[in-house]
Amino acid sequence: MKKAVLVVSFGTSYKETREKTIEACENKIKNGLEGYDFFRAFTSNMIIRKLKNRDGIEIENPIQALDRLYEEGYEEVIVQTLHIICGEEFTKLKEQVDSYQDKFKKIILGRPLLTYIEDYKETVEAIKHQIPQMQKDEAVVFMGHGTFHESHASYPALEYMMRDAGINAYVGTVEGYPEIDNVVKRLKEDNIKIVNLMPFMLVAGDHAINDMAGEDEDSWKNILEDFGFEVKVHLQGLGENPYIQDKFMNHANDCVEKINELGQIC
Repeated sequence: MKKAVLVVSFGTSYKETREKTIEACENKIKNGLEGYDFFRAFTSNMIIRKLKNRDGIEIENPIQALDRLYEEGYEEVIVQTLHIICGEEFTKLKEQVDSYQDKFKKIILGRPLLTYIEDYKETVEAIKHQIPQMQKDEAVVFMGHGTFHESHASYPALEYMMRDAGINAYVGTVEGYPEIDNVVKRLKEDNIKIVNLMPFMLVAGDHAINDMAGEDEDSWKNILEDFGFEVKVHLQGLGENPYIQDKFMNHANDCVEKINELGQIC
């Protein structure tokens, strides 16, 4: 039986961070799943077009990739997402995978980074390895992408678990809630003086480089500095963290174990 693993991410047009994050996670999964041929897809058609027009790099979206796997005679397919939460992008991917249930003998979708309670706990433990030692008046502020999807509660849940684990963390989002204004208010209430600013995103791409750490007056870095905080920027995507890479690898391995439970997220 021909078997394939298709690793799906939103994608990024930044070559250096793509190699450090997306490709690092892909390679971990590719090398860890023996007997499965490796394939990649991005969910962002905008990034796919940009890479093709600018760099001549051809990357398929999930539908194109699944069509190709079907045409090439693959019968068992593991689709492992690199998305962070069960948000809009993942929901769309799940619907796409579900539509191929009758095309393959076995097809299963691996879960995002944050799905079950244990995923949150394990992610918090992984995050501890990239957070610097902090003083009493120091904190880490994470920039998540955010969503208006019902999964927006993932971000405050994540912050709660970080604090439960002893990490003085605040989580804000670019889209949705909480916003940077909400974060600033709480930082001031807690008498924080020094902020370690980090993206809670797979890649340190456009949002991290510009919205978080950019020179525009509305970047998080400049907003925080205008309020009197000392800001230390850490431009490291989650995908650079080897413990996060292992998390996605483990999710793919869960799919191998549960491949006969079709139609379920593992």
